[in-house]
Amino acid sequence: MSGVAIVNQLIMVFNLCVYGVVSGAGLFTAQYYGKGDQDGVRHTLRFKLIAVTIVTVLGTLLFLFKGRDLITLYLGGGNDGGDIALTLQSGWIYLLFMIPGFFAFMIEQAYAGTLRECGETLLPMKAGLVAVVINVLFNYLLIYGKMGFPELGVQGAAIATSMARFVEAGIVVIWAHRHSQKFGFIKNLYRSGRIPGYLIKDIIKTGTPLMLNETMWSAGMAVLTQCYSLLGLNVIAGFNITSTLFNLFNVVAISLGTAIAIIVGQRLGANQLEEARDIDNKLIAFSVFCGLIVGVIMAVSALFFPDLYNTTEEAKEIATGLMLLQAVFYPQVTFINAAYFTMRCGGKTMVTFLFDSVFVWIVSVPIAFLLSRFTDWNIYGIFIMINVADWIKCIIAFVLLKKGVWIHNIVNKDE
Repeated sequence: MSGVAIVNQLIMVFNLCVYGVVSGAGLFTAQYYGKGDQDGVRHTLRFKLIAVTIVTVLGTLLFLFKGRDLITLYLGGGNDGGDIALTLQSGWIYLLFMIPGFFAFMIEQAYAGTLRECGETLLPMKAGLVAVVINVLFNYLLIYGKMGFPELGVQGAAIATSMARFVEAGIVVIWAHRHSQKFGFIKNLYRSGRIPGYLIKDIIKTGTPLMLNETMWSAGMAVLTQCYSLLGLNVIAGFNITSTLFNLFNVVAISLGTAIAIIVGQRLGANQLEEARDIDNKLIAFSVFCGLIVGVIMAVSALFFPDLYNTTEEAKEIATGLMLLQAVFYPQVTFINAAYFTMRCGGKTMVTFLFDSVFVWIVSVPIAFLLSRFTDWNIYGIFIMINVADWIKCIIAFVLLKKGVWIHNIVNKDE
């Protein structure tokens, strides 16, 4: 479990690089669609497909040649609760069999992101649900060798996940091309690779900070986890359990943020600026309210969720404690997330870059680095300090939102 957790932390960096590329072009997709410009949407989708292909090839090469070294960075905290050599070998095998799924993931992200930005959120959700069912089913069959399938352990887990990604990508791509009458940008998508030079320039100018932000933020999260790993394998296992539950509930914050980017972005593209401000204020308030509800549910789940895992009692106790802390801080997570997507949909990607990833590297990472190496603080104290530091980010976000610096039409400069 620890080997898989470490690799998933590394893969998260790759995933968010892809997401950053897609989101950078997606700023223009949402506003072009709000403006009714199908050619503009088609050009942004082409850009996404080319860009994510480049990122995926580079990521694959990095993992193939430096994957073992990257995993080893997380194994310097002692072998309490596990075997370091086995953790490394399990992680490496898992990584190798996850790589094919990268290519399905990149295509799905480009298509699904475009569909969402054009208001079609139901189909990507259905495809995701099918993928989850396939992933869970074949994880069970291939990890444990049930119903005649071979017992493959972590290898089976990776195969199941990659398989689910290909199915999800297939559903999204086939559906999109079958509904070209509704979404005109799909027509002639591959007839040429033409993208207007001015649009490439604008996407790179506006989207590069966003891509760098996602990359640096995810890398910062990986470094934070590496700092936690110095406290031992039990902490890695406990943090993995916590992350699993958090990622499940964090779908609420991410979905609400995506809704803000789509709904508010389309209003900005249609030049309905005051309406965009009003809707954004209401969506942010609703996001924080949802954060309070989810925090309560997360706290209740913390009392029994760790017991679902076959790991040490210490790892379970660590997971429970971290989940309860995460539940307390979750409302601020939803506010920060909503503020981030608000800034982003108005094209203020340099602001989000400073607000998000730069903050992680100049505040959060130094706190974790110093406390994990030069004090005897436990995981709880370090985790609390990192989240308390985010109060600074909340204050900055509130000021920027109130000033309305994000209210900007980026696809029709004359208007």
